[in-house]
Amino acid sequence: TTNLIDHYIFNYDYSRVGFNSWSHNIKTGWEWDVDRFAMNNFFHPFSGGMTFNAARANGYSFFESVPFAALGSLEWEYFGETTLPSYNDIINTTINGAFLGEIFYRLGSNILDDQTTGWDRFIREFAVGVMTPTRFFSRLLEGKLTRLTTDEVYQKEPLNIALEAGYHRVNQGTNIQLATNSLSMGLKLDYGNPFEKRSRKPFDYYTVRADIDFGVGRKIIDNVIGYGILTGKNIQVGNVEMLAGLFQHMSYYDNNSFELATLAFGPGLISKLPITKSTSLYTALHLNVVPFGSLSGRFITDTSQFRDYNYGGGTELKFESTFNIGGWVGLTFAGYYWWFHTFVGTAGNSYIALVKPRIAFKLFKGVSIGFEHLIYFADRYPSNFASVHDVRTEQKIFFQIYIEEFKFKK
Repeated sequence: TTNLIDHYIFNYDYSRVGFNSWSHNIKTGWEWDVDRFAMNNFFHPFSGGMTFNAARANGYSFFESVPFAALGSLEWEYFGETTLPSYNDIINTTINGAFLGEIFYRLGSNILDDQTTGWDRFIREFAVGVMTPTRFFSRLLEGKLTRLTTDEVYQKEPLNIALEAGYHRVNQGTNIQLATNSLSMGLKLDYGNPFEKRSRKPFDYYTVRADIDFGVGRKIIDNVIGYGILTGKNIQVGNVEMLAGLFQHMSYYDNNSFELATLAFGPGLISKLPITKSTSLYTALHLNVVPFGSLSGRFITDTSQFRDYNYGGGTELKFESTFNIGGWVGLTFAGYYWWFHTFVGTAGNSYIALVKPRIAFKLFKGVSIGFEHLIYFADRYPSNFASVHDVRTEQKIFFQIYIEEFKFKK
């Protein structure tokens, strides 16, 4: 379907496939491709998520669905385009495709309800169809679009939603007087209760955040970041509740300061320390291996349609802490650190850090106003060039709407 759209609607050269291109791709083999950052690190994982979703919709488990994302990628790499199959595409499409696919699948399961009829049922099926067309198509073929049941057949977990909108300022270095301004919008989803004592399955708890900017050119999708549990155990020490386990992470930053995308796995610990009845301290600490990622050079004003970033791997450390004071004030500190070693591109090592303190004040139930300050550090040590050290700061003033344990009501 994608190839037909690219061919007959957009008339892209790479979509003119046939026996000659198929034979050439099979005989020539694999390469590291030169597509622009967003194509390789966001749109390919998104397409992998759709293939993954088709498998999940047909009854396969999380791990059983991963090979379907890989097979879908292989099919596209060899037969869907004239360019040679690429290593980076099959890695990103499979691994981060499974990450995004499971998030969309579980959101869809929270929306669907085969006990409903009429307009309510139409809205639910339509929403899932827009979000995951492959699941909608599977339900159509299996007759589930109109199936009626007497009991709930989908796993549903608590879903907390935070919506943000506000003013975003990106400074030139640390000079706040020289900056670009934009409208920023954000979405944060917390799915599942990390402190519920239960047998843990993949992604029965996850958190994901996405931010978009308007007024910054074509780099509208600023970031998509998050993690989901693969396996773990709930622990309680005194009055401290904890979830310890192995997590899968995805990080995608594509803005005018830097480009960074990683897939990662590692141990993590999430904790809740109640201080009073309405005051608690939440923390999350993760130490991950990054088997694969992409990282740009210095500050980006705009990128070309071709690769201007490196492929590599390394490690990452993530720390997040929120002090919720009486439900009226939230103090949050987030710190992320990456060591990135290049294996395709400009040889060398890079050390990237993001520091994000923020404060939010509750105006009334579910609505807050807040301020966030971001500091971006980059220390790059190319093997054949002089080292580079960069710092950039950003600020946000935002309104937030928080919906706790959101349910798609009947």
